[in-house]
Amino acid sequence: METILTINQLTKKYGSLTAVNNLSFTIKKGNVYGILGPNGSGKSTTLGMVLNVVNKTSGDFHWFDGSDSTHTALKKVGAIIEHPNFYPYMTASQNLALVCKIKGVSKNKIDEKLEIVGLLERKDSKFKTFSLGMKQRLAIASALLNDPEILILDEPTNGLDPQGIHQIREIIRKIASMGTTILLASHLLDEVEKVCSHVVIIRKGIKLYSGRVDEMNASHGFFELKANDLVKLQQLLEEHPSIGKITLNEDLLTAILEEPMGADDLNSFLHQRGMVLSYLVKRKESLEEQFLQLTNETAL
Repeated sequence: METILTINQLTKKYGSLTAVNNLSFTIKKGNVYGILGPNGSGKSTTLGMVLNVVNKTSGDFHWFDGSDSTHTALKKVGAIIEHPNFYPYMTASQNLALVCKIKGVSKNKIDEKLEIVGLLERKDSKFKTFSLGMKQRLAIASALLNDPEILILDEPTNGLDPQGIHQIREIIRKIASMGTTILLASHLLDEVEKVCSHVVIIRKGIKLYSGRVDEMNASHGFFELKANDLVKLQQLLEEHPSIGKITLNEDLLTAILEEPMGADDLNSFLHQRGMVLSYLVKRKESLEEQFLQLTNETAL
């Protein structure tokens, strides 16, 4: 699969503050990637570096096969990293025509891009009459005018109401289905889970996880157990090869599975060793729980 972007030990420091710390990952063609992390984790700084608007401190990155300069390669990239900024008294079409002139591309695709973002019927409406969601959709249309191989979006649904969020996510899915690779930065787990195929999780500039979203949620789950003799129960669990980390919270033991195992199998294992359980439940760790664990955040 063709490589779109390669990042290798990319670092950005602002004095004593390290905003991005030895970050490495690769983006392959045809996928939707999310850079996920709490606010201030280095997402926007990372995008700024690969788009040549923020100078890197160390490390390296290259677009596509690395044969072109970053300036040349960026002609095949569409990006929105700031709030939409168009002329308020010009129409949607007029604003996009100006973007075409600046980018040196033909105006004949303006209607096509407005259709993709659901604004074709408002092509002759002035920008000042647009809602925040419509302004964001126009910005996406603008970024698509050069038929980019990758579209980069920084917090694309920030400040939008639920309907606006839904519309933007549907547009992202539609663009991806047309073969455009997408890289979006977000602090919203729900956003990444719903629209991304791959995720890079960062916290304080450090990569915590990189891979497919569905593989991140492919843990084997965990057991919650209770018994009269919790000390003996913990000792027996520690003997089982499929059990990993064990934690005790008041009168409840939690045992993380390192490989697949059913509740019946565990109950039989313990019963054969004289342990009678008063409570046994197998649970699947949610993507949210794993994200909170990785970022050391606490659920509200």
